[in-house]
Amino acid sequence: MHNEAIGVFDSGLGGLTAVREILETMPNENIVYFGDTGRVPYGSKSNETISKYAIQDARFLKKMGVKMIVAACGTVSSVAPDLTEELGMPYTGVVYPTCYTAVRTTKNGRIGVIGTAATIASHSYKNRIREKHPEYTVVEQACPLYVPLVENGMTDPDDEIVRLVVKRYMAVMKENDVDTIILGCTHYPLLSEAIRREMGDGVTLIDSGKETAIYTKKILEENGLLRTDSGETEARFFVSDTPADFEKYAGLFLRRNIHNHVQQINIEEY
Repeated sequence: MHNEAIGVFDSGLGGLTAVREILETMPNENIVYFGDTGRVPYGSKSNETISKYAIQDARFLKKMGVKMIVAACGTVSSVAPDLTEELGMPYTGVVYPTCYTAVRTTKNGRIGVIGTAATIASHSYKNRIREKHPEYTVVEQACPLYVPLVENGMTDPDDEIVRLVVKRYMAVMKENDVDTIILGCTHYPLLSEAIRREMGDGVTLIDSGKETAIYTKKILEENGLLRTDSGETEARFFVSDTPADFEKYAGLFLRRNIHNHVQQINIEEY
């Protein structure tokens, strides 16, 4: 069981930032990734639809024989139910581990959260933080244009369109003097340099993918599932639409070439 893969899913490419962090944190692990590219984005869908998609995605990964499933999607983590019991295996989203780090990072108790419309509407990050720290101020901002920018490879911080979009969304963060910002969508780390330039060095960005990777390792260790040998590893990628665009932009997220390693599946079968 130790050598079985970690299953990771997202609505599209964004979850690959979490995969990159998982591979850096646990280089001996195998990965099976599913990107629901045929139904992206999730952030503008209803809660019922998002939950349906999440269950289908997780069922597909379970059929692939994984030992743990990670919902590397801020939207799913915010509005879909916890699937641990239904799946009968370890499962995590990105909200808990990200909030855990954010509250330990802030110095002035003013935390910003950026995410998809569905994530922000759910107040998942805000509620989690305020549950433990009611004295903290949590500033939320939906950033619906971020995912399309990233999915189309528009991440250059010098790009005028990127700059203007980031400036508009970050205005409320500046107005409220936040010192910590949660990147509440796994697409957003690709825009972190543009966000950092706009906000300045005094603001810390919390990468949900990185924090989830650290938490995933902890869960595997607690369940005796962490792979400790240094044998050959494999990363397999599946999508619900044509692999061409996924392969083209996946290198931005993973910083590696996955050409000819992506397979299309019919997610509606699950």
